[in-house]
Amino acid sequence: MEFAGKTALVTGSGAIGGLGHVTAEVLAAGGAGVILTGTDPQRGAQVVKDLRAGGGSAGAVRFIAADLSDPAGVRQLAEDAGPVDILINNASVLTFSPSTGQDLASYEAAFAVNVRAPFLLTALLAEKMAARGGGSVVNVSSTAAGLGMPGMAVYGATKAALESLTRTWAAEFAGSNVRVNAVAPGPMRTSKVVAAMGPDMGGMGLTTALKRTSDPAEVAQVIAFLASDRASYMTGAVVAADGGRTAI
Repeated sequence: MEFAGKTALVTGSGAIGGLGHVTAEVLAAGGAGVILTGTDPQRGAQVVKDLRAGGGSAGAVRFIAADLSDPAGVRQLAEDAGPVDILINNASVLTFSPSTGQDLASYEAAFAVNVRAPFLLTALLAEKMAARGGGSVVNVSSTAAGLGMPGMAVYGATKAALESLTRTWAAEFAGSNVRVNAVAPGPMRTSKVVAAMGPDMGGMGLTTALKRTSDPAEVAQVIAFLASDRASYMTGAVVAADGGRTAI
C-alpha cells in the first residue's frame, strides 16, 4: 500500500461522484489517511461513510467543513488538518459566461476559490510537509487553462494562474523535498457536470482524440501517481489527462 503512513488533504471532496471524492477513494485504497473538505457536513458524512465502507483506510478518514472562499476559513482548515504529506488542490468554482456578461461577484468567487485558496493552503502546509521530510502537492487544473474556449475566460484564467503557481512552487519548495505538479483534465463525467449538461455532456467528448469523455477515476489515477513516490523525479509538471484534447 504505497500511501501507508501518509496523510492526504483533498479539497473539494465532500460530495459523492466528484473528482475529489474519487481521488480520495484511490488514496484511501492505497493506505492513506484522508481528510475530506467541503461546505456541507451532511454530504461530507456520506463520503466518509463511502470511503470507510471501501475498506481502504477505515478509521483514518475524516471530514472538515471549510469555506474556501474565505481566507480565514482556509487558514482554519490548514490548522485543523494538522501535518499532511499530500495536498490535492481540487476545489473549484466553474464560471461560464461571455466576458461581456461576466458579473463581478462570480469573477471574484472563482479567483478566491480557484487561486487564492490553493495559494494559502500550499503556503501554510508546505512548511509542515518539509518538517516531515517532504511531501507532494497536486493542483487540479483544466484544459481551459491553455485553450481559448468561449464563455470560459474567467475559469480558464484561474486555471492558467494555478499552472503558473505550480511551476513557481516547484522551484521554491524543491529544496525542502516538496514536489508540486498539476493535472489538467479534459471533459469529465462528474456527477455535477452530468447533472448540468446531460449524459453526453453536449458532445464535449467528441472534441478529444479518443472521442469520449473520461470517468473521474481515470483522472484520479493520474493525480494519485503524481502524489506518490513513483513520481519522485517529477516536479513543476502539468500533466494532461484529457483524451488528447490539447494534442489535436
